[in-house]
Amino acid sequence: MKLCAKILALTLTIGGAGTAFADPIVLNFEGINSTYPSGFAFINGFYNGGTSSDGTTGTNYGITFSSNAQAICLNTPGVICSNTSRGGLGDPNSQKGGLFFLSGANTFMDAPAGFTTGFSLFYTAILDTGSLSVYSGVDGTGTLLASLNLPTTPSNCGGTYSAGFCPFVPIGVSFAGTAQSISFAGVANQIVFDDVTFGSATPGPQPSAVPEPSTFVLMLTAAGAGAGALRRRVMSTQA
Repeated sequence: MKLCAKILALTLTIGGAGTAFADPIVLNFEGINSTYPSGFAFINGFYNGGTSSDGTTGTNYGITFSSNAQAICLNTPGVICSNTSRGGLGDPNSQKGGLFFLSGANTFMDAPAGFTTGFSLFYTAILDTGSLSVYSGVDGTGTLLASLNLPTTPSNCGGTYSAGFCPFVPIGVSFAGTAQSISFAGVANQIVFDDVTFGSATPGPQPSAVPEPSTFVLMLTAAGAGAGALRRRVMSTQA
């Protein structure tokens, strides 16, 4: 698919967001790492009444992730801990951590209690495309309720954030039925997600965090300029 077609398709997806829940649940992946800046921590039971691999605990939403799901440390001004950053955009309280995986072709999130209406998030993937799939059963079983292709994204945050994988861009989808799991797919160590939102096709807690469709189109048109110079870079430095 040509870049112009990708831009149109993704803009229509965002513009077609459905009615949100009154109080959508947002996973911002903050606090999973025990310190900031840090390396990486496995999410483990952080959102399910348990702990991360760093021994931290979060709100118990009854949500679990595959064993390969990790929280990556995101760069902020003056702090370099990876090659990834929100670039100061979006929720100010969601700038230090994101979801990624270092092994496999995807990671799963299970929500056995189920969620309806819509699903959305922010992501960055400057070199390789990815995809999202929403299923009616846990672990990617049951009916496929919705799927989204994730085109490559811009790399244009500048020197302040010292990150090639920056900024993150929004995407979302509405669906019928009740979902219990999501597959986050892509090339390992080449895609990062944040502000995973249930019950809304618009990600994050603040409407102001989501660029207008016209702004998003301009962001995507810059993708080709920045990505070429970073072709051999990975978003994080592994131990």
